[in-house]
Amino acid sequence: MGVVNVTPDSFSDGGEFFDAERAIAHGLELAAAGADILDIGGESTRPGAEPVTLEEELRRVIPVVEGLAQRCDAWLSVDTYKAELARQAIIAGAHIINDISAMTFDSAMVEVIAAHDVGVVLMHTRDRPQTMQDDLSEGDIVAEVVEHLEERLHAARDAGITCERVLLDPGIGFGKNVAQNYRLIRELSRLRELGCAIVLGTSRKSLIGAVTGRPAAERLMGTAATVACGIFAGADIVRVHDVAELVDVVRVSEALCQMGSF
Repeated sequence: MGVVNVTPDSFSDGGEFFDAERAIAHGLELAAAGADILDIGGESTRPGAEPVTLEEELRRVIPVVEGLAQRCDAWLSVDTYKAELARQAIIAGAHIINDISAMTFDSAMVEVIAAHDVGVVLMHTRDRPQTMQDDLSEGDIVAEVVEHLEERLHAARDAGITCERVLLDPGIGFGKNVAQNYRLIRELSRLRELGCAIVLGTSRKSLIGAVTGRPAAERLMGTAATVACGIFAGADIVRVHDVAELVDVVRVSEALCQMGSF
């Protein structure tokens, strides 16, 4: 899953692809480099980020979805927790809605997903971006994530959204400290017990900087380590900025898993 940020303030590439045509061109490059899914986001959800209005997010995202739907074969995912944006994005050509709140920030999201034949990523977070790092309480973070996502999976099923349409994301960096993030990667297999595909997003995040001391733009090799370990632990989809460089990491990791070599 390649990241297409149409935002001025994302933690890693904010503003780089803020123009719709540049974002479309970037998405096409990622698809050509090997991305099976393009994840398009119009609102930064980094810690401390301020929300944007629905109107502004629509202005940023919908032209990019429409442009990519017309020009590439990759599946299109839209990173939003707003139900109306999700509805319009699906009409524009989106195949997946990637909701950081697991359909809790906007109560209408469940209805939108249930009404359309699309996938949904249910992610764990403890709070909204502005405050999600305020309470990094200790405890069994893996059990907390599994319990929360199981609850959200049941809510999806109750609404008629089958497990085949659901992907689960432990929410690396969303309301967790460094040690908790690494533990979630290491014990990702516990999420597999819920029976859905797993998405892992570690690309360029602060858990890598905490170990390497490198800024976001220099975390490729650290990201590669988390991607390989995540695949060994059970990730089905990895969400990354550097698709061309990480395609080989994914392929070799998958080969090792299939051979039972790890």
